[in-house]
Amino acid sequence: MDELGRMSVAEFKEAKKNPIVVVLDNIRSMHNVGSVFRTSDAFRIEAICLCGYTPQPPHRDIQKTALGATETVSWLYFEHTIDAIEQLKAHGYGIYAVEQVEGSISLESFSVAEKKIAVVFGNEVEGVDSEVLAQCDGCLEIPQLGMKHSLNISVAAGIVLWDLTKPKLCDLRK
Repeated sequence: MDELGRMSVAEFKEAKKNPIVVVLDNIRSMHNVGSVFRTSDAFRIEAICLCGYTPQPPHRDIQKTALGATETVSWLYFEHTIDAIEQLKAHGYGIYAVEQVEGSISLESFSVAEKKIAVVFGNEVEGVDSEVLAQCDGCLEIPQLGMKHSLNISVAAGIVLWDLTKPKLCDLRK
């Protein structure tokens, strides 16, 4: 493990983060929540907003997939996703839902105009709530070629966060 050059939890908390906040809008599955924590840790995401009935740590089913990332990634709980969106906007974040809607921007065509962004991932069945969509600055869509045209939220989060952090990864490694 020493060869991997991993930081301690304290070092991780102090390390420079990618200016991205993940917003989870009424996610049902604790395994999905745990996976998003783990992915957010991997890409040094600033924070996660857990909203509505999205499960919160500590819980063993979240920990099963998070593998300790709930200790390294900052998180906040909001009863209503709209409250999280309003707070993020007040702090200068551009808000983008990950959703297949008319006018969505294909992920490979998206270029971040804002210095700080929040990406909203919606419920596994219903997607991002329409009231939340109305408050977003835009929607991102992951291009898909298959028949299903849907991805598990934890997979979608991995793809989106990788794409958004790709240009910055080298800067954070320094």
